[in-house]
Amino acid sequence: MTSIALCTINSSARSIARLCQVSRSAHGTADLHSFVARYSTLRKCAFLQEGKWSFIRVGTRQMSQASPGRISLGRYGRGVFLAAGAAAVTGILTAGVSHFQRAEMATKISKVDEEEGNIRERCKSFMSVPVTDIKVLEQRKDAMSTRMEMLIMETQAAFCRALEEVDGGSFKVDRWSRKEGGGGISCVMQDGKVFEKAGVNVSVVYGNLTEEAAKQMRSRGKVLKGKDGKLPFCAMGVSSVIHPKNPHIPTVHFNYRYFEIEEADGTKQWWFGGGTDLTPVYIDLEDAAHFHKTLKEACDKHHPKYYPDFKKWCDNYFYVRHRGETRGIGGIFFDDLDSPNQEEVFNFVKSCAKTVVPCYLPIVNKHLNDSFTPEEKDWQQVRRGRYVEFNLVYDRGVKFGLATPGSRIESILMSLPLTARWEYMHEPTKGTKEAEMLEVLRNPKEWI
Repeated sequence: MTSIALCTINSSARSIARLCQVSRSAHGTADLHSFVARYSTLRKCAFLQEGKWSFIRVGTRQMSQASPGRISLGRYGRGVFLAAGAAAVTGILTAGVSHFQRAEMATKISKVDEEEGNIRERCKSFMSVPVTDIKVLEQRKDAMSTRMEMLIMETQAAFCRALEEVDGGSFKVDRWSRKEGGGGISCVMQDGKVFEKAGVNVSVVYGNLTEEAAKQMRSRGKVLKGKDGKLPFCAMGVSSVIHPKNPHIPTVHFNYRYFEIEEADGTKQWWFGGGTDLTPVYIDLEDAAHFHKTLKEACDKHHPKYYPDFKKWCDNYFYVRHRGETRGIGGIFFDDLDSPNQEEVFNFVKSCAKTVVPCYLPIVNKHLNDSFTPEEKDWQQVRRGRYVEFNLVYDRGVKFGLATPGSRIESILMSLPLTARWEYMHEPTKGTKEAEMLEVLRNPKEWI
């Protein structure tokens, strides 16, 4: 005899429903204790026994780790076990419980994002109070600038908490203000157990664009009509770069941002930009597939062309032209995104921002205890040098920041590692893992 359990699993990435078969004990009652012990991330369960549903709430704790060399999702799981809604449950029950003994019934469901709730309550979970006064945010809670500021604050907090948990260290929270308008919150952890340097920054700045900044935007096709030579703007975003100590843990970068510019007639131009990309020192096919698959799933919720288009854009953007190689193995990148409409683009950016933990933390956990040689550490240092070259020569965010009066240089250059290396005429030996890495960087490939 069996009972059917429909359960909700707690995950930082999304809520998950699991539909399972529960064996009865010799006494004829469902063995709930063994079921809960097996699936330790369960939050709520509804058990169907003899035609009646009963509900229980269970605790949440981390899932057991996978076998060595395999990615373990832990509490940062991406929701790999999904179940259908009520209609599908009814159909499955009608078909008979024998079907539950096959694959995990992992049918995807479309998850409705949680409504944007009380601003003051949401602020309690942040690393710091927002840049904009909470009262002002409450007064204009429906404005896109407010909604975006709340999203980037939440993204910063979620990523920092996840990194602190795996490292054991803590972030220094550094608030700064800009006399021209706005400010930011820089969260930096240095010389941790796992991370040599980890930075997760939020900035919300406003004022008037300088001519140099306006020139950069016009070069990208923006038609900007100022008044008396002034272009009022508002720019905000969350940006992170993580440099691990272990060369088998990749560097990761993400940035999600929003711009508004007010023209002479009072109309506003707006656009979103951003992306997430991975820079490993050594190729791990499983890591690459996991990373890209997570991003693709977020993109596919909104448009089937987003992932292939933004993956290609990423490969082209993060390209060190003077070296003839990409910075890493890519991910997604987009800029100046202003269609089909503001709400849809914001929802897409929100989906992307929610991937930053589940696309990276499982990779970190997988390689936490990997050993490495001094030669492998040296190769990591050489690759970091390439990272520095791209950021200082080509990166738009760095250029915009340096061209904006009152920008905080420490936060702009947070992306640079503590240590790097430049060897004269360095070329890895053919047939080595280092040469394999360089070949991928010179010839970007499809990972999924």
